Amino acid sequence: MRGDPIDAPPDSDDGPPGRRRGSRYLLLGLTAAAVLLFDQITKQLALDGLSDAPIVVIDGVFRLRLAFNSGGAFGLLQGLPGFFLIATSVVVCLIVFWVRNLDDPRTIVPLGLILGGGLGNLADRVMRDFNGNVVDFLDFHVWPVFNLADSAIVIGVLATFWFSFRSERDPGP
Repeated sequence: MRGDPIDAPPDSDDGPPGRRRGSRYLLLGLTAAAVLLFDQITKQLALDGLSDAPIVVIDGVFRLRLAFNSGGAFGLLQGLPGFFLIATSVVVCLIVFWVRNLDDPRTIVPLGLILGGGLGNLADRVMRDFNGNVVDFLDFHVWPVFNLADSAIVIGVLATFWFSFRSERDPGP
């Protein structure tokens, strides 16, 4: 049925506004929680299994190597862990408030990726005893060593830009 809120798209006019907003936050939270969980599990596995030596996965191309990063994603702006602690906290708050007034529900999952990735790196800076450094372990040799949180942030940012660009050109159904 058309009036049934279960059949309504997340951003339709069917159903009460609080329910639509609640489902947005639920999807955002579940996405962020999944990223945070997998990020922290893989970082702990890296700490446990890579402290003695790196593991070569594809010789000359890819290896798992334990590294500590005081900068941002992919080692940008090294030596500024305090800046990234504050910046990540601000971005987390902005995402939570942005979702409330989101025009395009397709960006909820990408924002959840950014949120989860930010929280994953924030957890390292605050909860792990590495002087504000983040645990990295994915090494492609031609790119700075990174982690799943960094990947989620980049994918989320690219998807958010993509959907924003697409919604300006094609408002969709």
